[in-house]
Amino acid sequence: MKIKLFIVFLILAVLISGCTGQKTVTNTTTMIEKPNTVLIKGFAFNPATLTVAKGTTVTWMDMDSAAHIVVGNDFSSQTLNTGQSFEHTFNETGTFEYKCGIHPSMSGKVIVK
Repeated sequence: MKIKLFIVFLILAVLISGCTGQKTVTNTTTMIEKPNTVLIKGFAFNPATLTVAKGTTVTWMDMDSAAHIVVGNDFSSQTLNTGQSFEHTFNETGTFEYKCGIHPSMSGKVIVK
């Protein structure tokens, strides 16, 4: 019963957060892995390369002990602390490289087909 209640709560939280129409930073205590999610953990982006279809929203989730900022040429997050996330929708095809704005040795890329 607790699992069903948690799932209903999670669905409602996702639906409500989607009503703003803006990029959002969300505090989350539990990460449920889903497609098109890049986990920030161990001072690395995982996966380092993600391939998605045009129009896909990618989520970066900070699961690290340190704060990070996702910075690409066409997008940038606010400072993400542990449990916070950032989303960006890729509406153009191409390869989009990004780094951590705090730790520039961290890098990744999104390939949009």
